Amino acid sequence: MNSKIKVAVCSRSFSKNPILRKELLERYPLTTFNDAGLSLKGDSLVEFLKGHDKAITALEVINGKILEQLPELQVVSKYGVGVDMIDMAAMYTYKKYLGWTGGVNCRSVSELVISFAIAMLRHVPAAHREVLSGTWRQHVGSCLSGRTVGIIGCGHIGKDLTPLLKAFGCKVIVNDIRDYPDFYTAEDINPVSLETLLEQSDIVTIHTPLDNSTRNLLNAQRLSLLKPTAVLINAARGGLVDEVELKKMLQEKRLAAAAFDVFAVEPPQDKDLLELPNFLVTPHIGGSAQEAILAMGRAAINGLDDNKIP
Repeated sequence: MNSKIKVAVCSRSFSKNPILRKELLERYPLTTFNDAGLSLKGDSLVEFLKGHDKAITALEVINGKILEQLPELQVVSKYGVGVDMIDMAAMYTYKKYLGWTGGVNCRSVSELVISFAIAMLRHVPAAHREVLSGTWRQHVGSCLSGRTVGIIGCGHIGKDLTPLLKAFGCKVIVNDIRDYPDFYTAEDINPVSLETLLEQSDIVTIHTPLDNSTRNLLNAQRLSLLKPTAVLINAARGGLVDEVELKKMLQEKRLAAAAFDVFAVEPPQDKDLLELPNFLVTPHIGGSAQEAILAMGRAAINGLDDNKIP
């Protein structure tokens, strides 16, 4: 038990979870939770973190402007697997320690992706809307089995998703800027170029981090390579796909369907996109399975002690 160290938990979902609260308080009794459910950013984030030695953050933006006002803060531990909200250069400059564990929510995201793929192939969102409007007709869709699925990004989630898709009888092709020869051999798959993946896949699912090299990864030119019958899935990060061009392609039937859990701006404001019958949207729930929440929370708790300067 650390009876003198003060911890601040910015995350609202962590703060509401009784199991995580109990486990954290057993190790750090001087913990402040975000019980007011505040959306913390800028000055309000600084005010919340002042006087604390360590913090657990989720979607809060941690940059140099924030860190320079918090000389007493020693550790930032990440609740969740994405670190694009944390300025690593600023963390290094101000000698702050980062606690982070990748891949702890991978099964939760993988299962959501599979549910997206099946839902869009079987026209579930469109059929649901029609029934609610009084129309009862059968939609003829396609099976996931036998489809070619292109996975962009072979990190924790890409590796977890591959055998699940193969269990459905899918052909899996992958693209990553890194080389994973052991993974490719174990799963008997061959990496291809991004352009080849987009051209050949019936379903494309994105699993890359968001940084300067991946921002707008699927721009208008690359989106144009997709089959008109293809389904595009993004359960990774907003900002990876040109959402304006995506809307045009869905409207003009140059792309059959898309399912997104993440957006460049959340919550998304483009109602024309959100209300399309061939578009499925969820509110960033990829890691929101109960099992994943506990895994991410426990990783964040461990990160308060197991950390390093990035």
